[in-house]
Amino acid sequence: MNKSIKELVRKHNIRTSKSLGQNFLIDDTIVKRIVDSARISADDMVIEVGPGVGSMTVELAARAGRLIAVEIDRHLIPALTENLAGFNNVDIINEDILKINIDELIKAQTEKASGIFKPGNVKVVANLPYYITTPIIMKFLEESTSINLFVFMVQKEVADRILAQPGSKDYGALTVAVQYYCKPERVFDVPPHCFIPQPGVISTVVRLKAYEKPPVDVIDRKTFFKVVKASFGQRRKTLLNALYNSGYFNMNKEELKELLRNLDIDENRRGETLSIMQFAKLANSFSEKDC
Repeated sequence: MNKSIKELVRKHNIRTSKSLGQNFLIDDTIVKRIVDSARISADDMVIEVGPGVGSMTVELAARAGRLIAVEIDRHLIPALTENLAGFNNVDIINEDILKINIDELIKAQTEKASGIFKPGNVKVVANLPYYITTPIIMKFLEESTSINLFVFMVQKEVADRILAQPGSKDYGALTVAVQYYCKPERVFDVPPHCFIPQPGVISTVVRLKAYEKPPVDVIDRKTFFKVVKASFGQRRKTLLNALYNSGYFNMNKEELKELLRNLDIDENRRGETLSIMQFAKLANSFSEKDC
């Protein structure tokens, strides 16, 4: 049974760290809604990032075949361990998720959980620290092909960016990156009073279903993301100038103009107006020219 988070915090004299972006979820109804949205079964291995003192961890452990809780703050480990007493399917790892090789972690845990977990379904559930939300999301998307589903609680502003459409103010490099790897879905918003301490913003739970195959074909993924980064690097610049000023491509302006013209893309458009399909076509043109 999940112990009262406030009780654990008091018992272990825990002081939340602003530098680590710690806000502990204390609303059991919200916890169950988040875990429900991940559709976890005994066939699943679940990775939780930043479990804190175990607000969601107990509920995840009760449903998953195998749970890996990765917590960077060593001061929280005693309370987390106490909260998880009685579960034999949980491994608490006191490390920085950004320094862990995700695929090696999954492989090691699959071997360790022999007989408990059926390999094949790996999910990530996390209440992400706001200050490193994007690096954590991108690490998982770029470094592992083993994960089927992500359920992240993020700042509402980040959720808006993830779900944005071309031409909107929220549409950016994060949008294109997430939508290249996953089909995103907004699940529900979480108000500040559901946490201790209360954050100054609304949070949003998003569900990202990993594609077996990206929705667009690209010749070279690195070139694709260079084009995306360049296009959004100077949002007020035209696409032509943003690409040229990025220094990523060994082409002069006239060559860039011709390339855009051949793709029927107006050189005076802004990068944020391009669809993921247009970014793919643009990147493939660069790849064919070996820029």
